[in-house]
Amino acid sequence: MERTLLEIESLAEFDTEIAKTTRLDGWLVQSVDLSERGAELRRVDPAGAMFLGCTLTDRTHLGLIRRGAHVFPRIGQVPFNPYRATLYSAAELYDTASYADSTDARVYDWLRTRLPHPALPDTLAMTLHDHAVTDALDQLKIHRDRTIGIMGGHKLRRDEPGYAAAAHLAATLAEQGAVILTGGGPGAMEAANLGARFTGCRRLLDDACAELSVVPSFTPDIDAWAQTALRVLTSCPDAAEVTSIGIPTWHYGHEPPNVFASHIAKYFQNALREDELLRMARAGIVCLPGAAGTIQEIFQATTINYYATDDEPVVPMVLVGRAYWTETFPAWQLLSTLGRGRRMEQVIHLVDDPAEVPDLLRIG
Repeated sequence: MERTLLEIESLAEFDTEIAKTTRLDGWLVQSVDLSERGAELRRVDPAGAMFLGCTLTDRTHLGLIRRGAHVFPRIGQVPFNPYRATLYSAAELYDTASYADSTDARVYDWLRTRLPHPALPDTLAMTLHDHAVTDALDQLKIHRDRTIGIMGGHKLRRDEPGYAAAAHLAATLAEQGAVILTGGGPGAMEAANLGARFTGCRRLLDDACAELSVVPSFTPDIDAWAQTALRVLTSCPDAAEVTSIGIPTWHYGHEPPNVFASHIAKYFQNALREDELLRMARAGIVCLPGAAGTIQEIFQATTINYYATDDEPVVPMVLVGRAYWTETFPAWQLLSTLGRGRRMEQVIHLVDDPAEVPDLLRIG
């Protein structure tokens, strides 16, 4: 008989659940401060339980191991929690007035000192961290058939027409019930997260775009770029639920994450980050103009559709910008050729007007 697994991610959950039992087999306690719960842990049989990065006294730590629990301690002096139980927020990543001193920047600086060949404890810590982020993503309470990925270039400036167009497209999709997924960075990604975040105050979106355009790019001054965004964020109340998810990576740590995603899943491994982004985009993928990263996403998603079995859904894909995707970067010709005669042929589209996009997607 398969044992029941119980994930505990807060002290309140721990207190509630431990009062109901005398055995912890199947428990996974993740990043909880249990330094004052030694008596409760000594009362129960911990055999088979897993404690991941929890804070424990030495006595409790040794006692759990001796009685059959699996205790995974924190690893080295890394500037992040490998066992975190939740996704990031903008406030957590931008936790100082100066970006150079922020959590986001400190983790990126730490990573750069380890490249190109991180030591085993560092790679283990990063792998555990990315696993924890994926677990937190999977636990989000969202409609999986309403998730739409909006891809596009990080170089799109806030003062370009395409920025406001991307924001309004995301707002329209979010108003229809979609959860917007992006790569979590600047440019088109920021615009999409912005639009989704302002769904509840759509009337203020044009003003927000205008205020942001005063600092059009994160170069040369990340502080000015981020502080302008944080001010704009205060003009629209915090999202009460998941409106959009940013999935950035420290692999491209020179591109700061945008602050408008309601939830941020930041990874070390870019390949894993791309997999998760495309895996989650079940209602459709929108590809705004971009370069190598966006093109990679187009064909990674195409591979999934191309090899989909008859009982697997194919995900609609819309490329926005006819001249861009047929002349500047002629991805459409290859995409449409791959789709010829296959089920995916019916769900790939090329348009000029972003207003055409919503009717081509599948929002359940």
